[in-house]
Amino acid sequence: MQLNPIGVIHSPYMQRQDAPRQGRLSDNEITLEVFPQFTAGLKEIDQVSHVIVLYWGDRSDRQTLQSRTPFGPELIGVFASRSPNRPNPIALCVADLVRREGNRLIVRGVDALDGSPLLDIKAYSPAIDSIPTATTGWHTPQEEGQPHGG
Repeated sequence: MQLNPIGVIHSPYMQRQDAPRQGRLSDNEITLEVFPQFTAGLKEIDQVSHVIVLYWGDRSDRQTLQSRTPFGPELIGVFASRSPNRPNPIALCVADLVRREGNRLIVRGVDALDGSPLLDIKAYSPAIDSIPTATTGWHTPQEEGQPHGG
């Protein structure tokens, strides 16, 4: 298996403690720079309001298999959580697409550290990607905080 970054993320978050707990909890604008050889893949991206951003958590601890959530002291498996520390630190954020500037997308709702490798961008589909009845069991939706508008 081989992953090839399609770009790089530029953000104000230099260290993990600078980043929000979840990208949707921040109104900061982040830049997704798509490398020139992938720019053709941005055709018509201006037509979508939200994108799914997949990036590599290159500063994550890849040995961690259990962690605590912000909602309690209990340890849970990383596959039952959104911990950035995991064997393959593939991160996912649903972001508001603010605007396109050539090979750069300006977005809101991304918690990536500055310089994180951008793996993929997908159009968000509310009919497919939203599951209003989903549950997690270890916290209530109210504990997640209110995502910003968009």
